[in-house]
Amino acid sequence: MDRRNSEGYPDPTVAEALSNVAREEKVKQYRPLVYICSPFAGETEYNISRARGYCRFAISKGCIPLAPHLLFPQFMDESDRQQRELGLFFALVLLGKCNEVWVFGSRISDGMSREIAEARKRGLPIRYWNSRCEEVMPHGLSR
Repeated sequence: MDRRNSEGYPDPTVAEALSNVAREEKVKQYRPLVYICSPFAGETEYNISRARGYCRFAISKGCIPLAPHLLFPQFMDESDRQQRELGLFFALVLLGKCNEVWVFGSRISDGMSREIAEARKRGLPIRYWNSRCEEVMPHGLSR
């Protein structure tokens, strides 16, 4: 950034003000990447619908949602044990790229337990939400 005015004289006040504006704009544009952890198996169609809603909720909170359980079943067979394990491995790799993990619903599935354990191992912040997207304490969940 040029610290001189149009006549070539030093103008640190304007330069500082412009730097502050640019910094504020960058902060406004920042959106943390959050891992969406919610049930998938069982009532699959219902769970997919809920996960989409949780992603919309994360967007409304200024975040970028990452829900691997909505992505990988598009091209991997959830009923094939090897593909399911590979998909979970991929999901855990992606989890490591996230800023936070958001756990949704009142029940923790086996896959969700593994995701939560990985988040704890990596020291990632974990937030818990009920199915109405109200933040709750983790002890209110059942296994």
